[in-house]
Amino acid sequence: MAEKVNIFWFRRDLRLDDNVGFYKALHGKYPVLPLFIFDSEILNELPEDDARITFIFETLQKMRNQLQEHGSSLAIYHGKPEEVFKKVISDFEVQNVITNRDYEPYAKKRDEYIQELLEGKDIGFYTYKDQVIFEKDEVVKDDGDPYVVYTPFMKTWKAKFKKEYDEKIYYTNEFLKNLYQNSRLPNLTLSDIGFKKSNIEIPDYDVTPTTIQEYEKRRNFPAEDATSHLGPHLRFGTVSIRKIMKKATAEKNEVFWQELIWREFFMQILWHFPETVENAFKKKYDRIEWRNNETEFKKWKDGKTGYPLVDAGMRQLNKTGYMHNRVRMVVASFLCKHLLIDWRWGEAYFAEKLLDYEMASNVGNWQWAAGSGVDAAPYFRIFNPTTQIEKFDKNHKYIKKYVPEFGTENYPEKIVDHKEARERCLQVYKKTVS
Repeated sequence: MAEKVNIFWFRRDLRLDDNVGFYKALHGKYPVLPLFIFDSEILNELPEDDARITFIFETLQKMRNQLQEHGSSLAIYHGKPEEVFKKVISDFEVQNVITNRDYEPYAKKRDEYIQELLEGKDIGFYTYKDQVIFEKDEVVKDDGDPYVVYTPFMKTWKAKFKKEYDEKIYYTNEFLKNLYQNSRLPNLTLSDIGFKKSNIEIPDYDVTPTTIQEYEKRRNFPAEDATSHLGPHLRFGTVSIRKIMKKATAEKNEVFWQELIWREFFMQILWHFPETVENAFKKKYDRIEWRNNETEFKKWKDGKTGYPLVDAGMRQLNKTGYMHNRVRMVVASFLCKHLLIDWRWGEAYFAEKLLDYEMASNVGNWQWAAGSGVDAAPYFRIFNPTTQIEKFDKNHKYIKKYVPEFGTENYPEKIVDHKEARERCLQVYKKTVS
């Protein structure tokens, strides 16, 4: 007779330590079988050399090796989650499935379906909060309504954190003896799931005291490597938000801390307003008559607009899968305001290219740039991509790194005149939303 097991389903939490759901599973009654599913519903939309898939795959292999040191392993599958679970519950005597919560619309529907499937077989399905400090409606107004402006959300978040947050770290090492003992669980290669190794690597994150302390002073200058590169690691859970928050609060850097709170602000917006993935938060902005010129969109994507900071940002994105945060605001504003191209086009391109793509923040920031989202910039705020160079890349160090032909006759003409584009934008927006 098969041994009774609990399954821990890894998703956006690719680490063994300080993982709430994994910790809870290891404290359960039955041995824990670790599992990961390469979800074909998600993978089918991605290019075969997607760097994020390489990163996930290599992280899983490291985790598998660590688990094998404890006589266990990590079962890795590929397919639709419901089909994988049907197979797993036929191969093992599964008692419960434990996992950490995911707040994106697709994930919520998937989990509802899996829960229904499991409960039909008398198998428990338990989820835990892990990727955020506060989730769903834990930080809301006194009347229970969600915040749609960042500053009051941030203040309430901080007050709640100081008053009631338990800074527990969920160390798992001493409980790994409670794993299911089989070091030869199913595994896959990259080619098994239809992918090949990417040439782009996700850099390690940097949260040294120096990085945190100097963050405010240096973060706006794209030529300086002064950001933490935490984005992909928080997105895929290779680091825990609790450990990062502990470092941020220890260094007492409010700006660094507040960037982490922005992430949770957008997550709770997505939870409360899932329709904002497709629709403007401010409904009237969906009436904007976008130009959506495909030739201009291609020039924007390729970094050939004739605006050096925009072009450097897009080329950095295409080459490295990353773009400096200050530059992201400039390129997003340029697409929506100068070219009058729908923010959804830009959001989709970033989703395809960004190593740190996270739906809540990507949608939130693009709607911010378009003026259509929560706490958004007013529609008449239009970044001047030339004066931004004077402020943040005066010596052209960043621009020359990614646009080597800058300043030569080979550099393209400006795709649009700034003043004319600004006036056109103001007319279109004013007619629609004022």
